Amino acid sequence: MFRTFLIKPASGACNLACRYCFYNDEGENRSIRNYGMMDRETAHILIDKALAGGDGASFGFQGGEPTLAGLDFFRDFSDYAGTKADRRKFSFALQTNGYTLDDEWADFFRDAHFLIGLSLDGNLKCHDENRVDHQGRGSFKTVFNNARLLQRHKVDFNILTTTTRQIASRIDELYAFYKRNGFSYLQFTPCIDPIAEERGSQPWSLTSEDYGRFLIRLFRLYHRDWKNGEYVSIRYFDNLISLMITGWAEECGLNGICGSYYVIEADGSVFPCDFYVLDGYRIGNIRTDSFEELDRRRQEIGFVEKSKTVHEDCRNCRYYRLCRGGCRRDREDFSTGTIGKTYLCKAFRTFFDSCLDGLVEMAQAEARARRGAR
Repeated sequence: MFRTFLIKPASGACNLACRYCFYNDEGENRSIRNYGMMDRETAHILIDKALAGGDGASFGFQGGEPTLAGLDFFRDFSDYAGTKADRRKFSFALQTNGYTLDDEWADFFRDAHFLIGLSLDGNLKCHDENRVDHQGRGSFKTVFNNARLLQRHKVDFNILTTTTRQIASRIDELYAFYKRNGFSYLQFTPCIDPIAEERGSQPWSLTSEDYGRFLIRLFRLYHRDWKNGEYVSIRYFDNLISLMITGWAEECGLNGICGSYYVIEADGSVFPCDFYVLDGYRIGNIRTDSFEELDRRRQEIGFVEKSKTVHEDCRNCRYYRLCRGGCRRDREDFSTGTIGKTYLCKAFRTFFDSCLDGLVEMAQAEARARRGAR
């Protein structure tokens, strides 16, 4: 069986102090705030188990800031995986704040075929509002220079932008900034508020109304460029088009149910989702438990099954086949444990009301292209 892993080699440790960091909030809501640094023995056990079946694996690294584990850790991980399986049997990805990258890191990423997700919240004004260091200083200049570094070294990378209230209101200038600098693979992730606080209570909080307006404007820019032959990849829209053609999306939050991947903390602890690395959701340890045991515990806590809960309003919604109810994290009330309607419901309705025709046009064109390629 092919398996997907999201690995936190430096746990929640980070060299930035981004104001909206959801993983910092998760650390504050569990008994072990930081699991330390992953050692090579744990990494090798993970690789041994992941590649033993022969079907292959996807290894993604995240944090905190995963590069704090050190370049030698990643060189060893890559080299050891290469002794266990053909290179075509596994892939690497890494999400980084880009703060301490240099030529050596960039060369490694290129040569080891890592796909990099670089966190950049647009231009200096937008980025430095929330992505600051531990002294409160903005990180834009360093991160932007390191984006240029990745370009020079021909590293494959996407830009990851956390969509806050401020980002949503400035998408025209940010989109132009990305295009001007040759950043054509973009991901916009809705900002989420702390677990124990009411949604919309933070200065950066994204309301459903904000997000709806943002999606409409971003799609119009995306659709315009597509019609002009200047296609820019935006993950959410690309996934919607895939969903319309195949009935399935690469992004688990668009499929209506949680995916069955494995989050591996630095000590080997395993959790079912990056948004649920909390005590009540620990399903075992990769060092001691088999995948059969981990999957059984995932089933025992009903993690995937609970995500299948469909709100009555969703059952009767004309857009349900595209929305699928939204990500579980946006549907769950952590104070009661109940699954309701997504916090972003109004945004999705507003967006589809305005942009469905354009999505259908793009999906039909893509379907024709795929048939022609066969």
